[in-house]
Amino acid sequence: MAARATGFALLSSASVQEAHDFALIAQAATLKARIPFMHFCDGFRTSHEVQKVELLHEDDLKTLIDEELIIAHRHRALTPDRPVLRGTAQNPDVYFQSREGANSYYEACPGIVQEVMDEFGQQTGRYYKVYEYYGASDAERIIVIMGSGCETVHETVDYLNAQNEKVGVVKVRLYRPFDVRRFVEVLPNTVKSIAVLDRTKEPGSAGEPLYLDVVTAIHETNLKSSIHNLKSIVGGRYGLSSKEFTPAMVLAVFANLTQELPKNHFTVGIHDDVSQTSLAYDSNFSTESERVVRAMFYGLGSDGTVGANKNSIKIIGEETNNYAQGYFVYDSKKSGSMTVSHLRFGSQPIRSTYLINQANFIGCHQWEFLEKIDILKDAAYGATFLVNSPYNVDTIWQNLTEKVQQQIIDKKLKFYTIDANKVARESGMGGRINTIMQVCFFALAGVLPQDEAIQKIKSAIAKTYGKKGTDIVRKNLDAVDNTLANLHKVDINIQKLTSNSSLPTPNSTFIAAPEFVRDVLGKIMVWEGDNLPVSALPADGTFPTGTAKWEKRNVAAEIPVWDTDVCVQCSKCVILCPHAAIRSKIYHENELTNAPQNFKFTNVRDKDFTGQKFTIQVAPEDCTGCGICVDICPAKNKAEPQRKAINMELQLPLREQEKANWDFFLNLPIPDRTKLKLNQINQQQLQEPLFEFSGACAGCGETPYLKLLTQLFGDRP
Repeated sequence: MAARATGFALLSSASVQEAHDFALIAQAATLKARIPFMHFCDGFRTSHEVQKVELLHEDDLKTLIDEELIIAHRHRALTPDRPVLRGTAQNPDVYFQSREGANSYYEACPGIVQEVMDEFGQQTGRYYKVYEYYGASDAERIIVIMGSGCETVHETVDYLNAQNEKVGVVKVRLYRPFDVRRFVEVLPNTVKSIAVLDRTKEPGSAGEPLYLDVVTAIHETNLKSSIHNLKSIVGGRYGLSSKEFTPAMVLAVFANLTQELPKNHFTVGIHDDVSQTSLAYDSNFSTESERVVRAMFYGLGSDGTVGANKNSIKIIGEETNNYAQGYFVYDSKKSGSMTVSHLRFGSQPIRSTYLINQANFIGCHQWEFLEKIDILKDAAYGATFLVNSPYNVDTIWQNLTEKVQQQIIDKKLKFYTIDANKVARESGMGGRINTIMQVCFFALAGVLPQDEAIQKIKSAIAKTYGKKGTDIVRKNLDAVDNTLANLHKVDINIQKLTSNSSLPTPNSTFIAAPEFVRDVLGKIMVWEGDNLPVSALPADGTFPTGTAKWEKRNVAAEIPVWDTDVCVQCSKCVILCPHAAIRSKIYHENELTNAPQNFKFTNVRDKDFTGQKFTIQVAPEDCTGCGICVDICPAKNKAEPQRKAINMELQLPLREQEKANWDFFLNLPIPDRTKLKLNQINQQQLQEPLFEFSGACAGCGETPYLKLLTQLFGDRP
């Protein structure tokens, strides 16, 4: 949208297949039209979607690309062999004329694009129009849209027309130059109301860009007499920053068009309680066929979940007649935060360019997610639920929250569990559980026969990891073989609701937090930001600082545990911790009066603090489990040479104990910074870090420097 005044022709693709095809169409058209082309698609929704497509071949390129036009284009290039002057600065007396001189090229451009699209269709069998109408021939309500939203509206139009509605959609492909005549010609004469949807906001304008183009087109062509039933044209905004756009929202837009005076300049997909622009919609409305396998996977960035799911799509897409689609939702934080994979498989082309909200398979690859994310809200009735759990089949039920238990019972879920971390460790794969969970999916989802699926997974492993060496391939193959023996079904028919007050509950972290953190950031942190109204967010974008300490991500399967007897108190582990999750303090013994029973301390070794106590404490819920502290620790346990003064241990059994220790540790006094020897690490690291718990990757090599700067120079460096 920001580039629409540059003079580039703008060609919009609405799907992965179109993005593939339009790359060729745009190249052929720009050579013929002599106008620069910008072929664009929706960032993330299309650019990051994995789809099964029909590939173009070299013969297709040769047929559509005229070599004489390439030669002509090269002859116009700037070259010292034929020197010319181009792009000069001009005075007001001739600039205006020179700008108008290119008009004929822009007037011819839409016809050239359509001509290329027709040639493309003859070559490939896939026909496109610069403005394409789809829907009932006698449609009364029409949505005009471009980009990936076209696919969602297309799917909804099919559903509604099957219910005897009269609706349609105009897909805008050539956005610039906007061909007024061609656009109006595709509108059915029966149309009574039109909604134009823009995926952008232009503050202060009379309307969003595409809406203004449509209004102008219908006004300028003076064809209202042929569209004699047209009563209203309204515009709306949707899907900014790749926000969800679903059939439920499309239905709301069509419903708005049935009103005598439809709401104009509306929004859909949000709750605008400030300007009252939003359309209400039923989030439970769905157009998806039950014949489509819809699977969701909750994984941890860097645990391999996304990579495994991409392999699954390739296996099903390439080895079967099924269509396949994959889309991956990432947190804005780096590796170590939650990723949600949305996979669809079916016998028909998939146009669902929106997230799954009725999944018949849900895989939770990290147990901690169940404690704070409502993972099962999108589970369909009778769906399969697979969880990677540290608890065995006999004890897992008692360790679920009452809410999760109730959801499993109410939705009659088929519940399976596996300790994938244990299988990964025993197979020599460390924390990479991707292959294990992939095998479980194929074993339970029934997309392919189990033996066939496992064989294809092994083939994919050899192809994917072959360059990394035979040892990596062997470990992955061992993990495949060890998986099914560790996969167990939980019989929910014999289970009863249990209320375990010791289990954490979602949002419990934010009870003591400031109001804005509790009511706004707290919702965002547990992936409920879609539910926030406009009034909840600051109009000028101003947020408080120092809020990461409330998040408590719990992403580490293992955390460092301090051994007081081995430690030399060098504090190297503290200075290198990327997230400020390990800290040291020196204090007087009388500060320990109310210390928790398991709080660790020892006599200080530094002679400057003789007679005082020393503690190294880990923030168990903020640690990312990178293990850098263990790597750097110079102190080895002589009795057990493989152990050091800091050793990684399972987080879950230690969490509650160390939470209490951490809270107590934070309340210990911080020494006077003016009395510390800042050229000695063990004393300098007693300073309070003001940069803590960032969203950086586990083991980040940059954040320790930022943390150190805040320690050395305070909050005003």
